[in-house]
Amino acid sequence: VQLQASGGGLVQPGGSLRLSCAAASGSPFNIRRMGWYRRAPGKQRELVAEINSGGSTSYADSVKGRFTISRDSAKNTVYLQMSSLQAEDTAVYYCNVEGWRPGGPFGSWGQGTQVTVSS
Repeated sequence: VQLQASGGGLVQPGGSLRLSCAAASGSPFNIRRMGWYRRAPGKQRELVAEINSGGSTSYADSVKGRFTISRDSAKNTVYLQMSSLQAEDTAVYYCNVEGWRPGGPFGSWGQGTQVTVSS
C-alpha cells in the first residue's frame, strides 16, 4: 500500500495548514488505523495524532485543541488540520497507515512533508 502525502509548507505563527495522505494499492486492503507523526530537527519522531477504523482519535498533548485528525474512508485518505501553529510545530510530518490485505497485515509510511512555522 503506497501513501502520498501533501499539504506542507511555510506558514507564519498562528497560521493554519492542512495535510493530506492518500493510500492506494493495486490489490484490496482494509485500513485499521491512520496516523500522523513528526520529526523535528534534533528530536526523535513523535506521534502527533491517530484515528482508528471506528473513528476514535487521540492526540499528543502538545497539539490538543489545535490539531484535528480526520479521514475520508471512501477515499482512503487521512487529514491533519493544524491551527494556531507555533515554531515548535516545525518538523517533517509523516503519515502512517496500518491494516490488512490479502496475505496479511501491512504498515506503510508516506514520504514526509515539511512544515515550517516562521515569521
